[in-house]
Amino acid sequence: MQFDLFPTTIHLRCIDPAKNKRRFYVLQLQRTLFGQWAVVREWGRIGSRVGQRLEQWFDDPAAAHAFMNQLEKSKRHRGYH
Repeated sequence: MQFDLFPTTIHLRCIDPAKNKRRFYVLQLQRTLFGQWAVVREWGRIGSRVGQRLEQWFDDPAAAHAFMNQLEKSKRHRGYH
């Protein structure tokens, strides 16, 4: 499967000065050394040195891409742009 037409990195932000909210969320689709596919999520407060990171591995690249799209849709629904 070829992914040149699909984004492999998505950067999202949620900024609301009234609520003192400055968050980022990054989704990446990466190939692992073992031939699997990983959806890597990183999130935290913009400007902070500390953040969170989570990897989920998939055997099927289409399943990994569908999962990444589902996460993006969920985050956009929660106010990320």
